[in-house]
Amino acid sequence: MISSIRLQHFRSYTDAFFELDSGVNIIVGPNATGKTNLLEAVLVVARGSSYKAKDGELVQFGQDWARLDAVTLSGQRIVKIKAEPVPGKSFEIDDQVVTRLHQTKMLPTVLFEPNHLLLLSGSPDLRRTFLDDLIEQTETGFGAVRRHYRRVLAQRNSLLKKNPPDIHEQLFVWNVRLSELGGQIAKRRQALITHFNDRAPELYVHLAGRDNRIVLEYASRFSVEHYESQLLHKLESSTELDILRGFTAYGPHRDDLQVLIDGHAVQESASRGETRTLVLALKILELQILEEARNQQPILLLDDVFSELDAKRRQALTHYVEQYQTFITTTDADIVAQYFTATNRIELATQP
Repeated sequence: MISSIRLQHFRSYTDAFFELDSGVNIIVGPNATGKTNLLEAVLVVARGSSYKAKDGELVQFGQDWARLDAVTLSGQRIVKIKAEPVPGKSFEIDDQVVTRLHQTKMLPTVLFEPNHLLLLSGSPDLRRTFLDDLIEQTETGFGAVRRHYRRVLAQRNSLLKKNPPDIHEQLFVWNVRLSELGGQIAKRRQALITHFNDRAPELYVHLAGRDNRIVLEYASRFSVEHYESQLLHKLESSTELDILRGFTAYGPHRDDLQVLIDGHAVQESASRGETRTLVLALKILELQILEEARNQQPILLLDDVFSELDAKRRQALTHYVEQYQTFITTTDADIVAQYFTATNRIELATQP
């Protein structure tokens, strides 16, 4: 939980201070008044980075630095971001200064923003990111695996574009490493999806009031059990095609999460209401899984999404999130406030 936060030269804020409630905090104001910027500040304090911008873009235009001071249950944490002369970021927690937040130092956080309503109907990258972000918050070491995979993939793609005479010999080392890391990612994704399947069907019935059969599957060209060896064989056998393409066409960066409703893919058969109910179910499961894994209640951030849900889904969301510290951005507080017995209302009438 975060009880207060001060923003200096952060996004649109020159210097602002907010007292925060342990329950529901409604951040209300017209567009372009800094609602999402405040939400970003909470996320940077909790997890170390924004979901919308690179570190340098968080510094107020024309300034060299930004600073966030927050008071949490465990004490004070300070985030300093430099844009000039050398870009950088540091965190001060428990009198220790670090340049990157280790998973154990992150505050568990769940974000629900408008793009997430496209989670099941949009790009596969949205679903991969959803899975990987949750795993990173619940499994120590996965963040490093994820970063290493991206680096190795970038190295292999760079080599494919350059296409040197000895490319086959050079690629072998990257193929082996990419397969090792890819196998780890695929196995952890499958474990999470199995966990979802244990809970999603019952939760969906509760949210939708209909007894549909919900199944989640990991969509890949390779079996998870033999992922590493099968990926390595494919990388070796498809080298010429990858050279022509200029990129790596196989691996967990190309896999997907498939959701079936009554045996049919959501993208092909689900109505808009069914899709939104499934997305809502996944976000609630994210909250529950994160709380169990970290033995700590997550912070919930709802960025301009509450008003996009109909009354039935708003009520369902309210039922599941009332016990969490929640931040809801909206242009109309009355839409939100009617669903909660007590709220802290943060008015942003003009640009800070």
